Amino acid sequence: MKHIILDTNFLLIPTQFKVDIFSEIDRIMQEPYELCIVDSTIDELEKLRTTESGRDKRAAGLALQLIKAKGIRHLKTEKNLNTDKLIVELAKSPDYVVATQDMALKRFLKQNNTEIIILRQKKHLKLV
Repeated sequence: MKHIILDTNFLLIPTQFKVDIFSEIDRIMQEPYELCIVDSTIDELEKLRTTESGRDKRAAGLALQLIKAKGIRHLKTEKNLNTDKLIVELAKSPDYVVATQDMALKRFLKQNNTEIIILRQKKHLKLV
């Protein structure tokens, strides 16, 4: 079973681009999977919800609701590490796929030959 780690910015896609990331992940994954987030993702979304305004605030709020509604598993990690570094460390295992839009994170993941799920043409997801 694959474990798909959803990055913070990836969870904002439903509001920003009106793409159903969950049905898209179902479409592209050819094997059983489990959706996961690192625990610091919640902290990042809470911060966005309280410090941002308008669309970003709504996107963060919806992302938090989706995490709860979809029962996305929280991966316990060391709190003192950067979220991207945590994701890179976890993704060294071939059982992990990372869903992200973060350019720097994608670069590190590609160096480690990690599978990545990205948004293409602002309307569908692709596994690379």
